[in-house]
Amino acid sequence: MDILIGIMIPFIGTTLGSACVFFLKDKIRPGIQKVLLGFASGVMVAASVWSLLIPAIELSDDMGKFSFVPAAVGMLIGMAFLLLLDKRVPHQHLECNTPEGPVSSCRKSTMLILAVTLHNIPEGMAVGVVFAGLLSGESGITMTGAVALALGMAIQNFPEGAIISMPLKSEGGVSRWRAFLMGSLSGVVEPLGAAAMILLAQYFVPVLPYLLAFAAGAMIYVVVEELIPEASEGEHSNLGTMGFAIGFVLMMILDVALG
Repeated sequence: MDILIGIMIPFIGTTLGSACVFFLKDKIRPGIQKVLLGFASGVMVAASVWSLLIPAIELSDDMGKFSFVPAAVGMLIGMAFLLLLDKRVPHQHLECNTPEGPVSSCRKSTMLILAVTLHNIPEGMAVGVVFAGLLSGESGITMTGAVALALGMAIQNFPEGAIISMPLKSEGGVSRWRAFLMGSLSGVVEPLGAAAMILLAQYFVPVLPYLLAFAAGAMIYVVVEELIPEASEGEHSNLGTMGFAIGFVLMMILDVALG
């Protein structure tokens, strides 16, 4: 039951953020959106380092000076996996007028949700593989540390939920309830991805370091490819940088203090 609650925490963050569509009248101001995008980037990079890559290296201590191999290989495969999804799944980002991926007849609102869903896949995988490490009993990962990662993902999912649901109402012309539901549904992939990683790791415990690094690589791809460029567009790009710093430090504190 504790594991189930843990993997649902990030989804709850997305849902709460999507509920902002009921309380705020218009779309989020550009400056605030830059801060939130930077914040999400900082949380994801810190989580990738402290919750995923460092444990992956520590789990490979028996490889001596080659203990970096699982982390390096897993990270590169994770980035390649997200690159493949980016090329194969039709989607459209908030500030872009041109869809990405294969040609599709989907509506803009659907393409926006698919873009956020792509972001959420590696986050769900990250939470799932950390809980898988906890269940294995051999990784040194504690329940507190796993929950800290889940909370970090939930914190950064809150603004992400708002960023998707509010434009769906203001620009997509959908009702508040539909915008809320669509924003929430973009986060469903997180508990599903987490559950898949837990099931996979239970049968392949020896590859746990690779799975940890795989999730890290997938998240870093999202940060470098999407979040940071969006936070740096136009004027006042330093707002995104400040948001990154706040998110990174907060996630680092959560992981070190609670882990």
